[in-house]
Amino acid sequence: MTLGTGLSLAEAVREATELLAHAGVPSPRVDAELLADHLLGVGLGRLRAMLLGDSPEPDGYADLVAERARRVPLQHITGVAHFRYLQLAVGPGVFIPRPETESVVQLVIDRLAETHRPKVADLGTGSGAIAGSIAHEVPDAEVHAVEFSEFAHAWAARNLAPLGVKLVRGDLRDALQEHNGTFDVVISNPPYIPAEAVPNEPEVALHDPPEALYGGGADGMELPTAAAASAARLLVPGGYFVMEHAEVQAGWIAAMLRAGGVWSEVTTHLDLNGKERATSAVFTPLSNA
Repeated sequence: MTLGTGLSLAEAVREATELLAHAGVPSPRVDAELLADHLLGVGLGRLRAMLLGDSPEPDGYADLVAERARRVPLQHITGVAHFRYLQLAVGPGVFIPRPETESVVQLVIDRLAETHRPKVADLGTGSGAIAGSIAHEVPDAEVHAVEFSEFAHAWAARNLAPLGVKLVRGDLRDALQEHNGTFDVVISNPPYIPAEAVPNEPEVALHDPPEALYGGGADGMELPTAAAASAARLLVPGGYFVMEHAEVQAGWIAAMLRAGGVWSEVTTHLDLNGKERATSAVFTPLSNA
């Protein structure tokens, strides 16, 4: 199935929607419109008004639709991912930030509401979505971000430089040693997928970098466990740690933190879909929490 030629914009978007639906794209109409807007640059509101007239199909539209029909991520085609209030540059080699992570960032924003000049670390920043959002929304925060992948680090550098985030290339297991015991908040969305749990979506399985997906070990918990250990090393007493994880890992992570002897107020948080998306805790090294 391919797009016809000599179509109006409305006809092209309608045929693109059918083609993308046939290819199994989850949101075919929205993606068809976003691809058209990527070429026209008029905004979705204006684009939808144009669909009511006789505007012509933009040059190159069929090629972009065909690429999306092959399940290349929309963000790789447009080069842009939207996350909270940011527009991030993304492409091959970096994990595309997910809307679900926005609620995890909100936990930190709320926590810092009354903290003066907080110091925040983002372990495994990927595109820089989390660190960049905190820097943007908490302007007096000193934000540090760590990323191991050379490719993801390059994307993060591009996104975070304008926001004043201090980005380092390093391993979340031992990074920021010179800042031990100085952070008010540590946040992490580490890789956490179990080794054998290959994602169903082609956009994820074929295009997200494996090092951003798989957490290590049969249960995927090696890097999440390491992130918690690093948080304990980096936080001030009373500091706040929050980590994103898979829904099925929530109980295990909460139990791990409670058994560690240095965490209190261990809390599981639901995302907007009601899934157990993140777990937070307060660093209390002198407690037996």
